[in-house]
Amino acid sequence: MTTLVLMRHGHVEGIHPERFRGRAELPLSPLGERQAQALAKRVASRFAPVALYTSPMARCIATGAPIAQALGLSSEVLSGLHDLDYGQWQGITHEDVSKQWPQLYNCWYNTPHLLRFPDGESLQDLVARTADGLREVLKRHPNKSDVVLLIGHDSVNRALLLQLLDQPLSAYWRIAQSPGCINQIDIHDGKITITCINDTAHLENLTPT
Repeated sequence: MTTLVLMRHGHVEGIHPERFRGRAELPLSPLGERQAQALAKRVASRFAPVALYTSPMARCIATGAPIAQALGLSSEVLSGLHDLDYGQWQGITHEDVSKQWPQLYNCWYNTPHLLRFPDGESLQDLVARTADGLREVLKRHPNKSDVVLLIGHDSVNRALLLQLLDQPLSAYWRIAQSPGCINQIDIHDGKITITCINDTAHLENLTPT
């Protein structure tokens, strides 16, 4: 059985109050750094992974650093985990986007599978990229006893989980992905079993400072 441990990066500025972050490079906040340490402790206590892959974004690489150190692994960037390109919306607050593009903003929350961000990507683009990344990971790690760690983004993780759950893109908002969360996917003889989604038990005692 191959096990995928899919995580989201730690907290960054722009999550609350919310803005479209996407490809903008943002460092982990102090809370995000503590979340990364707690995530590393949790992962190291539960798994013996053979590899760690992260999105090219610095916040994912930084989240992976304490995990790599705790487990004696090297971290490798995987382009298939790159965040969604929000185009003209990148860096703008949700409030401002809702005023400037009211119809498109409404579409994003009601029919996300029908939206292409102005000068950016669509969810179909994201699914294609993440699917390629997933295929590459499974190709590199064919052994049934392998545990592989992946660190992505809210949108990236949702896209991967929708594919693994065989759900439509219209169900995008039905999956939550909190900063520093863990999802576990077991693949055995082609059968996919998701044993946990958005597990944040290791973060319960962390609060912003």
